[in-house]
Amino acid sequence: MRTAGLTMNDVWAHRVLRERGVETYRLEGVTAELGVMVESLDLKHRGKEENYRPYLHMTGELRSVTPAKALPFGISQVTYSPGQGEKVDAFYEFDDQQLVVLAGKGYFTSGFAVPEQVTGIEWELPATADMLVLAASGAQTEGDVPVVFTQIHDIGGLEIDLESSGYDLAGYFANHSKDGVPRAEAVVDARGLKARSDAINSLFTEDELGLDTEVKQVVGAPVPEAAPVADGMSARLQQIEAEIATEREQYQTERASTEGTTENLYRERVAAALQTAEEEEPFAPPVPAREAQRDLNLDLLELQEQESRRREVKPVPSLDERKRQVAQRAADLDVGEDGEQSLGS
Repeated sequence: MRTAGLTMNDVWAHRVLRERGVETYRLEGVTAELGVMVESLDLKHRGKEENYRPYLHMTGELRSVTPAKALPFGISQVTYSPGQGEKVDAFYEFDDQQLVVLAGKGYFTSGFAVPEQVTGIEWELPATADMLVLAASGAQTEGDVPVVFTQIHDIGGLEIDLESSGYDLAGYFANHSKDGVPRAEAVVDARGLKARSDAINSLFTEDELGLDTEVKQVVGAPVPEAAPVADGMSARLQQIEAEIATEREQYQTERASTEGTTENLYRERVAAALQTAEEEEPFAPPVPAREAQRDLNLDLLELQEQESRRREVKPVPSLDERKRQVAQRAADLDVGEDGEQSLGS
């Protein structure tokens, strides 16, 4: 038996639950199939953490609830009039095999879209529901039937797939791949390809882009003479070497003219002395190194002795010696005064 249904949030459902002496049957977690009039179907994608996996978002209106087992009083289905049923949101998940099918049908092309033939029809979706059955009154009144209140679990977020719903929605998508492009899209793609080809042809001809023609031209054409790349490189290397040598010479000259540098000391003391010696005695035999070193050492020792003699300081006299010198100095003074007195007398 089919009967019209009401939602559990209806005000009459609360009154029935509070009423005493009324025959009611309350059922929870009933497995059922929903009749949903599909109004829209959109292709969406998950977040980055799920690698942007595609899924379908379906919206529609509840039209019927068919329990797996008959309800009390032989009720097999609860129906709702258009505009009276609850809004349903369902999410269809593709499995890996279905994703492969979608990719083969041009999922990554711009013309890929959800098929229109799956909207505007009633779908049967699996769900669970809580039901409250109100028995008919005891009086045998014509048209007096049981009343059923329903509450669908997760009606705003039903999760369905191929296994639970039995619908293989991947098969409803049109083939938008290269081998199955619709006629209108084929014309658009052909126009775009022609525009791109025209832009390319302004630079290269088809003969130049053809591989066979290019190979034939390369094989048949005479081998051109090699450009004198080696000679050019050699000349460039020689130029670089000359520039480096010039910079090195300029650097050494600047160092030699800078006071305090090693090059400057060598030029002022060593090179100048050698040049002077060569000019004075150009043919004189060189002095042996050992004799020159020996004479230099003797001169240094003599200079050190003279310096020591100049800086030599007399030893400081002792206390007794100082007393003796003072007494001697006093005696000399006394003798001088006696002499002066005798001269004056």
